[in-house]
Amino acid sequence: MPLRRLLAVLAALLVGAATLVAVPTEAMAAPNFKAPFPCGQRWTYSHHSAEVRRALDFVRADGGTTNGTPVLASAGGTAYRFSQPSGAGNYIAIEHGGGWKTYYFHLSAYSVANGQAVSQGQQIGVTGTTGSSTGPHIHYEQLLNGVGQNIVINGGALAYPGSYNQYYLTSDNGCGSQPGKPFMTWGSGIRVRADARLNAAVVATLGGPTSVRVLCQKQGDTVTAEGYTNNWWAKLASPAGFMSNIYIDDPNQVLPGVPVC
Repeated sequence: MPLRRLLAVLAALLVGAATLVAVPTEAMAAPNFKAPFPCGQRWTYSHHSAEVRRALDFVRADGGTTNGTPVLASAGGTAYRFSQPSGAGNYIAIEHGGGWKTYYFHLSAYSVANGQAVSQGQQIGVTGTTGSSTGPHIHYEQLLNGVGQNIVINGGALAYPGSYNQYYLTSDNGCGSQPGKPFMTWGSGIRVRADARLNAAVVATLGGPTSVRVLCQKQGDTVTAEGYTNNWWAKLASPAGFMSNIYIDDPNQVLPGVPVC
């Protein structure tokens, strides 16, 4: 090939390569983030000027207790554990890929190992008030390439009110197509038994507040706790067995919306 022809071909190739390099890569779409608390729970949220980035603080507004409630991954990814006693307290950061990250501050306890892969709706910690905090709540953030973003849940942007009880969010995180109605338990060392009897075999023990799904309920032995008595028992989907309704975080002795076994 003549030298002039060869040089022309090489020049064309260089221009083409430069054009390819100049084409910007498309940014990865945000995950479909869900609320960072269990299915069926209703929380209120607020933002104040001193908050870092574009955080929102969440507290329960459905009659349940904020402190001790499980904190859930709002999208799948890799979870990392951190501690900052003078600020965020015990917290989890989840890397979701594409530059996306979420933060969950002030945890009373971690529920996953450092560097563990987690799925959306998986419990990653327990709500608390560690670090610089005036009371139990979930401090929650969504970041893209380290920059705080306006928080979006289920594709919809949340408001940024200056105080609680103006806006509310009911979670569908972890609901899926699982059987039964979701509830939270309270207390620790709660025994799940093979039947609704105090002498029935123990099939599992709930270490602390746990999200459970109740298939049905029936009357059994009477249980007394914290000055209350109840003879209704809930049949759980998992762990499979019965627990006293007295340890279900609901003010009703007979759980609403749950059939009789």
